[in-house]
Amino acid sequence: MSTLIQLTDIHKAYGPTPVLDGVDVQFARNDKAGLIGRNGSGKSTLCKIILGQEEPDGGQVSVGPSARVSYLEQRDPFEPDETVLGFLMRYTGKKDWQCGKIAGRFQLKNDLLEASISSLPGGYQTRVKLTAMLLRGPNFLILDEPTNYLDLRTLILLERFLCDFSGAFLIVSHDREFLKRTCESTLEIERGRLTRFPGDVEAYLHFRAERRERDQRFNENVEAKRRHLQRFINKNRVRESTASRAQSKIKQLAKLETIEIEHAVSTASIRMPQVETRKGTAFRCEDLEIGYPERTVAGGIRFEIERGEHVAVLGDNGQGKTTFLRTIARELEPKGGSYQWGHALETSYYAQHVYASIDETLDVYTHLERQATADATRQHILEMAGSFLFHGDEVEKKVRYLSGGERARVCLAGMLLAKRAVLLLDEPTNHLDFETVEALGAALRSYNGTIFFISHDRTFVSMVATSIVDVKDGHVRLYPGDYGQYVHRVEQEAAASEADAGSSSRAGLTSRSTAGEGAVARGATDHARRKELRSRSSRLKTRGRKLEEAMAAYEAEKGEIESHYLENPTGYSKQKQTRMDELTRLLGSAEEEWIDLQEELEGIEVELGD
Repeated sequence: MSTLIQLTDIHKAYGPTPVLDGVDVQFARNDKAGLIGRNGSGKSTLCKIILGQEEPDGGQVSVGPSARVSYLEQRDPFEPDETVLGFLMRYTGKKDWQCGKIAGRFQLKNDLLEASISSLPGGYQTRVKLTAMLLRGPNFLILDEPTNYLDLRTLILLERFLCDFSGAFLIVSHDREFLKRTCESTLEIERGRLTRFPGDVEAYLHFRAERRERDQRFNENVEAKRRHLQRFINKNRVRESTASRAQSKIKQLAKLETIEIEHAVSTASIRMPQVETRKGTAFRCEDLEIGYPERTVAGGIRFEIERGEHVAVLGDNGQGKTTFLRTIARELEPKGGSYQWGHALETSYYAQHVYASIDETLDVYTHLERQATADATRQHILEMAGSFLFHGDEVEKKVRYLSGGERARVCLAGMLLAKRAVLLLDEPTNHLDFETVEALGAALRSYNGTIFFISHDRTFVSMVATSIVDVKDGHVRLYPGDYGQYVHRVEQEAAASEADAGSSSRAGLTSRSTAGEGAVARGATDHARRKELRSRSSRLKTRGRKLEEAMAAYEAEKGEIESHYLENPTGYSKQKQTRMDELTRLLGSAEEEWIDLQEELEGIEVELGD
């Protein structure tokens, strides 16, 4: 399989600290890899080196002649007052219908194509950049945190595109569900070194935990054997009759080696302050109308929330989620109606970009001290700082020198030190690394206060939410189902929207269309259906290959255990029998899924006439 990009012995340091220390990695034509690691571990640096935006201190980057690399820009390449279609045509050199076709996959249709980019919400601007990236016809994509600010619907559309993408890609993300659905292999950067695992992020994290536990058990056994040998040597080396045996044990002792296990990188362990618990209503609104002086965003809002509920505020970008949260946080005045918080309830509000507004002249400790309640002790403040990974002298670090992720952690720590009974969180996971997102989710799940939060990270929402508020088409309502049902609904709507993308994008360009294109539009429904079926077929075949690999691995492991049993029947432990039973169950489950999958594929082939 030909290699598109190869990195050999890459070194990069900023000051005395190495970020990349002898990294070797190569990407073939169909590699679909997810890259994980802590904030500051070197993920973005690796991407920039591949793109040629940064030079390594040492090592070699080889880009094959057939590689067409495209990336999701972090900066905004738009010109003032530029329309979506105007930008796409200028930036990519493609024709209007080509731009409209790809833009339609991200629901940039009709009037949106003629809209000024500066008037669009941040999530829609990211959609425009995704469209521009794909219009360049790349066979290798680099996406650095593409899920930040993307709503669930666009996230699902991006997932569907990536699953169908015939080239390779490298994705940096803290969204476990997104990585699991799109990537077939996992890379992790830790302490400057890169580990590659031939499986998705779930499998890798499980493997990593198991390997560490296995190595620790091995070392414990070695240490126990060392102690046993040393006791024997101490007792028998001075006796003439046993001196030779003691010498033999000394040689055995010298050969014993443990596996080197590095200390685990610190992980956030967030302790939520418990607040006074009462029963009753936490929040109630009556015919609430939200928006701005020049326009109304939503109206007729009527619902109430009980104390202790954790409410996920969900919906597409631009529908009014942040407007709703800002209103109930008292940052915006209601345009009509009313809302009321329960008796003596105080709120803390974490805005999307609050981390950028911290006083940069303060150090970490001083900022936290100013946010904390009057009765908070220095020890309490230091413990909260430590739970967000600010240890020792790090609390004396000035805010101006903190990364975006570090500032976000400082803001969240300060918010918790304020000990308010209601937390209002707008995209709290943006800029946090993988482990901190999940630590925050686990902490919020245990919080006994009331939470309203906006997030598109499915793992995080699944961990935290007990209720859903749906913001859509000028309405803000309590959703009757759970989060799983909500995601299923959005996936169905996204699939229908994608199937309709071809005809809708062309309809938005009617003024530029020729008469001949009308015939294409009339046939779009059938074309879209075939396209959807082929897309589904591709995903099923990918899943089928994974199942076949898994079944082969299960069979191989069963064969190995059976072989060991034949060689040494007395060594067949209860643990091995348990594993054999588990392998039989896993194999049966995989086979059933594979059979169902083959039946569905046959049905698709019949419909396509293949």
